[in-house]
Amino acid sequence: MRLSPGQTTELAEMLHIMGDANRLSILLVCLDEERAVGSIADELSLTPSLVSHHLRLLRAARLVRARRQGKQVFYVAADDHVRSVIGDLVAHVAEAGEHDEHRGSED
Repeated sequence: MRLSPGQTTELAEMLHIMGDANRLSILLVCLDEERAVGSIADELSLTPSLVSHHLRLLRAARLVRARRQGKQVFYVAADDHVRSVIGDLVAHVAEAGEHDEHRGSED
């Protein structure tokens, strides 16, 4: 798989954005349904201002999209590509955990 230098930089920045635990948690919450900032903050025990800050970065990286309804803004994963990448990474981590459990019983 080949990318231009600019695309490689964009991909590296996107992965860097997802590398923060709070941003990744926010992205996971937004994978399957639209969520308001307050709802995300409550679920993750974060302040709304911190969630808003992280959402701005996620939106700039084109990982989430926003929809305004009155005074509230709702966020959801930008598209199926984002859902697929995150889903594959979650499956990979879960699979690695299963392998570690089996390996531990052999030691």
